[in-house]
Amino acid sequence: MPNTVEILLVEDNPHDAEMTVRALKKANLANKLIHVKDGAEALDFIFSRGDFSDRQIEDKPKVILLDIKMPKVDGIEVLRQIKANEITKTIPVVIMTSSKEEQDIIISYDLGVNSYVVKPVDFEGFAKAVSQLGFYWLITNQGVM
Repeated sequence: MPNTVEILLVEDNPHDAEMTVRALKKANLANKLIHVKDGAEALDFIFSRGDFSDRQIEDKPKVILLDIKMPKVDGIEVLRQIKANEITKTIPVVIMTSSKEEQDIIISYDLGVNSYVVKPVDFEGFAKAVSQLGFYWLITNQGVM
């Protein structure tokens, strides 16, 4: 069944993950969302390995919301592997992070990130940013599947 997952949320901070899911639910965009807690789990999901080996790699999410600073495998490495693979390189990846470090931004765009968003500190700003991202990547943008 294609597109069983529309959003892959890769976020190790439970508070940020909960706020993201809540904002997407409020905008009616969270019906087909999967949340993974670190980069290693994200790579397993994306490449249909480990606990996700029964998933078809061709059944790609419409967008990946990816944190940078995570345990096991950081977001930059996850992005590098996604964009280096012929099957997954067209998946839109949005970095959502608290990092404003210029080096992180430069590396992300060099690797092919589709958008780099610094998380707003307050919930209202965060919720607005997440819902705008969701609407754009799930409804407005025409992607390649």
